[in-house]
Amino acid sequence: MKNLITICLLITINTSIWAQDAPEQIKKVTFPVGYSSQLNLVYTTAPNWEGKMDLYLPPKSKGLSPAIINIHGGGWSSGTKDTQGGFNSYFNKGFLVANIAYRLSGQAAAPAAIEDTRCALIYLIKNAKTLNIDVNKIVIMGGSAGGHLALMGGLLANDNRFDTNCAGEKSVKVAAIIDKYGIVDVGDKRYGSFRSGSEKKWLGNKVADQSFIESVSPIYIVKKDSPPIFIVHGDADPTVPIQQSYDLKKRLDEVSVKNEMMIIPGGLHGKFTSEQNAEVNEAILEFIYSLDAFKK
Repeated sequence: MKNLITICLLITINTSIWAQDAPEQIKKVTFPVGYSSQLNLVYTTAPNWEGKMDLYLPPKSKGLSPAIINIHGGGWSSGTKDTQGGFNSYFNKGFLVANIAYRLSGQAAAPAAIEDTRCALIYLIKNAKTLNIDVNKIVIMGGSAGGHLALMGGLLANDNRFDTNCAGEKSVKVAAIIDKYGIVDVGDKRYGSFRSGSEKKWLGNKVADQSFIESVSPIYIVKKDSPPIFIVHGDADPTVPIQQSYDLKKRLDEVSVKNEMMIIPGGLHGKFTSEQNAEVNEAILEFIYSLDAFKK
């Protein structure tokens, strides 16, 4: 009996370890008839690295298309664009979807991921004519670390401090930012365990440099002319405290930036029910189409 218990415990432990180490599921993106794709398109380069994106393009016959940039999460240290999906609601509205990869902290510390996000945005703007994009209708979106990068990419606007790999574009703007449970203050110590190993790894030798930390934290670069922001966060998120999103909303309200915050009851870190996800997608699109740029 004792041996049987030991065997069961070993099976349980090994199963637990496997579950933690199992790779994220690769998702094949299915797009509507008339759409085309350009996969692993190189949008920027850095030493020993190529920044790639997957583009899903609507037919040009329908005129200039809105575009949405999707950025995966993973604490800046893991995750890939190939695990991303759920673009159907945007395909149905005729959006071009750009699903991007960026340098993880094991490849390069901060601000590399921000530099790559900016380069992806600038690539779409520079190639808008070829890609048939309406530059007034570009939306940038991400979850968790991807939410942080979406905020940084959009809030920086014409601040070119992190555009070293893709300098030269005079007008960088987005119509809206979709922030899904993103980190808004990378150095905030109020939350105890939230000052995690992934943050320290991403900050690298800048981990004690408050000035640098503020330069890569969205809440410090919000301005009165910042683009509209939609925030979604689960109220039971154990990874990124919902207070981060409350703080962002408060700051946006202080400077009168259009924003909306959607709280998911019982929502964990990006783990919502299928019904909740459907409600989130619907609310995001309603927010986007409430904007002046999308009413024209």
